[in-house]
Amino acid sequence: MITKHSVKVAGHATSVSLEEEFWEALRQIAAKRGTSLASLIASVDERRAGNLSSGLRLLVLEAYRSGEMCRG
Repeated sequence: MITKHSVKVAGHATSVSLEEEFWEALRQIAAKRGTSLASLIASVDERRAGNLSSGLRLLVLEAYRSGEMCRG
């Protein structure tokens, strides 16, 4: 199920719609990196070329591909 979360990016409020599994993975990545979820989202926003939701999904994918996150 896709859920919408309000986040503050670059000083302004916006909303991001992602599946709950992606939100959980983002929380885990942030914790593993020792940063906040808001900071992680801001870092993706700074370097993204397209949609923020897509950028966040790609971050999760890269974390799994690189072995930063392990399945199960």
